[in-house]
Amino acid sequence: MGANTLVGNDVYDHNDEDLGAIKEIMLGMQSGKVAYAVLSFGGFLGMGEKLFAVPWAALTLYTENKRFVLKVDKDMLKNAPGFDKDDWPDMADASWTKKVHSYYGTEPDAAYNTLV
Repeated sequence: MGANTLVGNDVYDHNDEDLGAIKEIMLGMQSGKVAYAVLSFGGFLGMGEKLFAVPWAALTLYTENKRFVLKVDKDMLKNAPGFDKDDWPDMADASWTKKVHSYYGTEPDAAYNTLV
């Protein structure tokens, strides 16, 4: 699948609650693997939305209904490490990577950590 076909797809939790939509797909430059999907959550018409870099391993794609399912529920996502659309984190920072993967219960893959 082309990455552009995934951008804009809805994300739901395991309780079938709408969590938002995929805004970006982040690749590890050394490995070429997908490292994170950037999820937009909350807000209205792009105002007040919060972004989350969700480890690719925490998502399951269901192609038949063109959406992802995230392993966390809506309340847990509200407290996840997120960022503002104008202030992105340094995703190549090892401490940031560890924090995000720990929150979602996934393991960072050293082969795709470098996003620079």
